[in-house]
Amino acid sequence: MSDVFLVRHGETEWSRSGRHTGWTDVPLTERGREEARQLVPLIRSHRIGAAFVSPSQRARETAELIGLHDVRVDPDLREWDYGGYEGITTVEIQRTRPDWFLFTDGVVPGPPDHPGETPEQVGHRADRMLAKVDAALANTEGCVVLVAHGHFLRVLTARRLGLPASGGALFQLATGTVCRLGTEHGRPVIAGWNVRPGA
Repeated sequence: MSDVFLVRHGETEWSRSGRHTGWTDVPLTERGREEARQLVPLIRSHRIGAAFVSPSQRARETAELIGLHDVRVDPDLREWDYGGYEGITTVEIQRTRPDWFLFTDGVVPGPPDHPGETPEQVGHRADRMLAKVDAALANTEGCVVLVAHGHFLRVLTARRLGLPASGGALFQLATGTVCRLGTEHGRPVIAGWNVRPGA
């Protein structure tokens, strides 16, 4: 089976400041665009069988800048719905909830159209996405590329490895990086993480 490449979008003003960015459609910074452009050699060195991207502009622009074409926009790749914690940093949240941890505690409710997601709900979305990835791997030659968001891709990695959604806490993921999920002896493994050209 071919590998799955995970691309976290480039830097935004909110990612730089640590603000939780779920549904807010924040654009890339110029540094974020440059982070994406630098990934081109890493992507071009592999045969791409299928590519999927989150609906957000920061992910779609990243996909465009790394040279992906015929990309399928998939809402299951959207970032965690942070509910009432949208736009707020972990430090700010922990002023009133000192022991709060996203991957185990989830978020407080937000507005009706963005009520927030539990870790388990994000895990279910990741499972749906992985089913689509496996179908693409079975029906195309080459690897599959997913361009999306930090917390969601961490949960997806955990689920690929057979861990609960909360296991995403184990995988720190920087903006503008590529990760590679492969197999060894038929079992899923991390073959590369937080990779940038020259690293």
